[in-house]
Amino acid sequence: MKKIAVTCVVAGLVASGPVWSDDDHRRRGGDDDVQAFATLPASVRFPEGITANPRTGEIFVATFDFGPNSNKLLRFSRHGKLIASRDFGGTPLLGLAFNREDRKVYIANPTMLTGAPDSKIQRINADFDETTPIVDVAFIPKIGAPAPRVAGNPDGSQDVITFGSGAAVPNAMVFDSKGGLYVSDSFQGAVFWIDNAAGCATPCPVTTVVHDPLLATAGFPPFGANGLALSYDGNTLFVANTGDDRVLKVDLATKAVTVFAESINGADGIAFDDDGRLWVAENQNDSVAALNDKGRVVDRLGEFGGIRRDGSPRGLLFPASIVIVDDWMYVTNLALPLTGAAGDEPEEDVTLYTVSRIRIPSH
Repeated sequence: MKKIAVTCVVAGLVASGPVWSDDDHRRRGGDDDVQAFATLPASVRFPEGITANPRTGEIFVATFDFGPNSNKLLRFSRHGKLIASRDFGGTPLLGLAFNREDRKVYIANPTMLTGAPDSKIQRINADFDETTPIVDVAFIPKIGAPAPRVAGNPDGSQDVITFGSGAAVPNAMVFDSKGGLYVSDSFQGAVFWIDNAAGCATPCPVTTVVHDPLLATAGFPPFGANGLALSYDGNTLFVANTGDDRVLKVDLATKAVTVFAESINGADGIAFDDDGRLWVAENQNDSVAALNDKGRVVDRLGEFGGIRRDGSPRGLLFPASIVIVDDWMYVTNLALPLTGAAGDEPEEDVTLYTVSRIRIPSH
């Protein structure tokens, strides 16, 4: 595989990035694979969570903004037209999940990041408007950090990684076939469970499925357990660990956590397609990768192609979350600068934020 670094001028800005040669069979056409689906309203930034109503084709997007702009839950038509917006104020939002049972959108709200006593899972009617009530479903328990992780080195020595307890930060969610809801916690290195999320008496009980050092991270970006996806038989839960560049799998019978795939640069949102491939948003690689049942990368789509004249990213830029509807994969371009330095990230130049879509290639 050959990667050639180039510098080009895009809309008056100097943008550096990779150009992939024809011998890279896994990357198909770069940003040509990526289509514009929706543009966020002016002053609404950092689209992060995404889900869909498969019956109507509507797409829901949540923003992760620490201010001064308000955070929003946005509802788009299947054609990318903004239908409704619900204000969440200064609370940054993370993952979303649509529940077919009650036809409501569930929201991971990590309010502890803004100083509130409890982070929570919330829900709202899928046909919401600007006044629709938001319901608190459950509060995420504070269980602290997992045990230290021992990592072996090639010379036979070992490193011991000790994690801080941090805050409860619910990030991604996935429903099982019976209406139970799995929730990842990126700071506590855990996965939680809410039984019968549509029907339990609120605040619903929350139980710990697994609390494991492999679900925490000391890496970058500093989020451990993130995207979630269930195997088709419901027996295995796949978990992206963003800071460790890994996808893990959890045997739900034994609760054993093992590594499924390594070196997935900024593994974030994940979703299975109908052919059984697990698609992973590589938020530090500006692409989405497909893994086969052995954890091998068998396809890779998209790349960042610079900033357009209107201030939006061309292609993918910090792709955070994925939802699949029919033959299309919808991806949020978070475009969030992460370093304190000025001028080192193209995300700093984005002024108009977007959601992209990619047609899923046949197997």
